[in-house]
Amino acid sequence: MTTPAATRPHPAPRRPSGPAGTRPHGRAGTSPRRVLPAHVVFAERLLAVLSGERPVHWMLGHTIGEAYEQLVHLAPAMPFRSSGPRPVLQRCRFHVPAPNTLEACATVTTGDRVRAMAFRLERGPDRRWRCAAVELDGLPHT
Repeated sequence: MTTPAATRPHPAPRRPSGPAGTRPHGRAGTSPRRVLPAHVVFAERLLAVLSGERPVHWMLGHTIGEAYEQLVHLAPAMPFRSSGPRPVLQRCRFHVPAPNTLEACATVTTGDRVRAMAFRLERGPDRRWRCAAVELDGLPHT
């Protein structure tokens, strides 16, 4: 006679094998973290500032040239602010016009509206990417 599934005893959880005091690497059910490309990281950072989620000074050290001043002028208007859900980065593409330079464009949904954002990244001698310019759809660049 078989026991119904609801009343069968459950097997004891398995413990990782190995020397005492050791555990498997990483957490159960997780995979190694995926590193996002620089243009996607910067698109998310710019979106956070231009939606009012983060202050402009959060971009200090991540900008060069006129980019910080552009953000100072753009951010108070919070062009990506939404009365509904948080704006979402939909797509971000780039091209390489010169060595150590990326020009990217991103589409952002803000409620029912789709917006565009373009920016330029330059890689410095320290190998870090920094934003050098920002433009938004429908807004004059400064």
